[in-house]
Amino acid sequence: MLPKTPKPAIWRFIKGSAKTLFVLEAVCFAASYGLYYRMNTDQDFRRYINEKYPFALEYYYKIGEIVGDSKVRDIDANYWSSATAQFQKKE
Repeated sequence: MLPKTPKPAIWRFIKGSAKTLFVLEAVCFAASYGLYYRMNTDQDFRRYINEKYPFALEYYYKIGEIVGDSKVRDIDANYWSSATAQFQKKE
């Protein structure tokens, strides 16, 4: 019978790192999907993103144009301009 030898510590480190990387990747994927879902369903959130992080909204619009829904940018622009005009009329 062959004597059992302990595995080198590097293999334990690699396995632990791989598990950590997998969990981290799953968490990042879930967070990015949640952000995309919220941007896709909530126009007020898109406006907030436009005010704080316009580059992120631009990427969202580009992805939408590639996938095929190119009307979102126009709908948002029309809605925001009409909402601004209505707000200015009230004052």
